[in-house]
Amino acid sequence: MHHVPCLIDGRDVETTGVFDDVDPSTGERLATVARGGADEVDAAVGAAREAFARTRRRGPEWRSGVMSTLADLIRRDGERLAELECRDVGKPLGQARNDVAVTARYFDYYAGVLHALHGETIPQPGGSVAWTTREPFGVTGHVTPWNYPLQMTARTLAPSLAAGNCAVLKPAEDTPLTALAIARLALEAGFEPGMVNVVNGFGHEAGAALSAHPGVGHLSFTGSRPVGTLIAKAAADNVVPVVLELGGKSPNLVFADADLDLAVPKIVTAITQNAGQTCSAGSRVLVHRSIHDELVRRVAEAFEAMRIGPAMGDPDLGAIINAKQRDQIHEKVAAATSGARLVTGGEIPTGGDLDRGFYYRPTLFDQVDPASPIGQQEAFGPVLAVTAFDTDDEALALANGTEYGLVAAVWTRDLTRAHRMAQDLVAGQVFVNTYGAAGGIELPFGGWKGSGYGREKGFEGMLGYTQTKTVAIGL
Repeated sequence: MHHVPCLIDGRDVETTGVFDDVDPSTGERLATVARGGADEVDAAVGAAREAFARTRRRGPEWRSGVMSTLADLIRRDGERLAELECRDVGKPLGQARNDVAVTARYFDYYAGVLHALHGETIPQPGGSVAWTTREPFGVTGHVTPWNYPLQMTARTLAPSLAAGNCAVLKPAEDTPLTALAIARLALEAGFEPGMVNVVNGFGHEAGAALSAHPGVGHLSFTGSRPVGTLIAKAAADNVVPVVLELGGKSPNLVFADADLDLAVPKIVTAITQNAGQTCSAGSRVLVHRSIHDELVRRVAEAFEAMRIGPAMGDPDLGAIINAKQRDQIHEKVAAATSGARLVTGGEIPTGGDLDRGFYYRPTLFDQVDPASPIGQQEAFGPVLAVTAFDTDDEALALANGTEYGLVAAVWTRDLTRAHRMAQDLVAGQVFVNTYGAAGGIELPFGGWKGSGYGREKGFEGMLGYTQTKTVAIGL
């Protein structure tokens, strides 16, 4: 069994209280975790501020070098990290291995593009000189979710460090193992103590303290809309910018001319990867009535063929993160059965290893009223809602008819239709004849409407961790 301390200023830090980290596949205690709070957050922010003062004049070559070294170390320890992630999250081992590869790519990518982080000169009348610089905030705070701990640590940490900031991470209390592992590898890679600090704990304690700390210059958060709102309000008191990614109800729009051999496997993966516990999960299918029956049949067959089981056995579908989340999914499914047609799933599987952990069968609803809760809100589990449409305009209205706007996908052979839909869909990312982007490190990612604001990933994600200074000299 593991023990997970906090990591502050390059040293393990214990706390007076601890809590248990549970393996979702088995329901057994996986680790004890230091329960950080306001004191640990204050110490971590102080360490980060001191590290920033020491390192702010370091050139981009140094930052690039240590980030590349960190990527190499992540790959070196890839199997160990994958097993930690697999056991901590309950996701299949193969998916955890892919998360390790994506995590290393984040540090490689930002190690490269940080060399292009520069300002510009601005012509002025009379021969005067003006220019801009891109400068770091100093200390950035990162409150990360439990569904992709490795990827989310890298997604926010790598661009912040590339821009020259120092960081304090508050990992989700359900999945603290790999954030600490990455922070320790950062020290091995040559990052100075205090550049990467980890404070474990609960959202209402450590998370709230980090969000409200006056020494933090920038915050990032991925999670639920209610918690994101609290973080934004706390940051506003200190006039601190925030990047919020708050989930979605993302649609696949499947038109009559779609290639179902291509579309169906992607649609299935988009809602069952990580047991549907993905902010960008494709949790709605809007399908033309002429191919509706065939699509529903194919998806149902794929759902029913999926292997469910403990994550280390690399099944098709692993565990839900905890019993509370599983039960919330089941409650939403039970409520939906009074209106929509339950095609398959809708139950907690039992027998053998399934009795020990927290599992849920992939669930398919048809004839979903788009205004119903299952048509509007995330279940955050392997639950797919299908609604038929007759016209392109109806499909577009249905796709845009929720409070969210994170991801959408269009399945059609018609280039004109694809272009029009991509133009008019209200979403931060639109995919055509595919879904997702294998990590999508280079592609700016973020929400419209209730899905949040700000962008992560890509060069734009690094720019978000900088502020512009303008210098003008009169001659």
